[in-house]
Amino acid sequence: MAVMTRWLDPDEQRTWRAFLTASRALMETLDRELQRDAGMPHAYYEILVRLSEAPERRLRMSELAEASGSSRSRLSHAVARLEAAGWVRREDCPTDRRGQIALLTDDGFAALAAAAPGHVEGVRRHLFDALSPAQVDQLRRISEALADRLTRP
Repeated sequence: MAVMTRWLDPDEQRTWRAFLTASRALMETLDRELQRDAGMPHAYYEILVRLSEAPERRLRMSELAEASGSSRSRLSHAVARLEAAGWVRREDCPTDRRGQIALLTDDGFAALAAAAPGHVEGVRRHLFDALSPAQVDQLRRISEALADRLTRP
């Protein structure tokens, strides 16, 4: 049985392309700025943020992968690079011999604290300053609806 393709109408096509262009440009700009100003890609910044917000600045690698939206193999590679920089340390999980815990070091916390003001300013300048308060509210509601639909089990 053939499924009918629900093609995008012209308004949907314009909306899709505008969303794709804007989201890609925003993430590329923020990543480029973090690389230039803090010497780290956005993905590494996200890992450091997640660890900084966790109890005792530590998370199981599986939880960190899920929280940062990364595959386990990609996260493992990133954590290895962060370990080499002295920003993260891995420890064996005391309750599961197969598991590992990622721990944000004091140097990693300092690197995050140094990078955060510039990154937050970039988010403000490139995203929020371009929108009215009503548009910010709409963007939040739209983003929550998409996230809910796409992350629902």
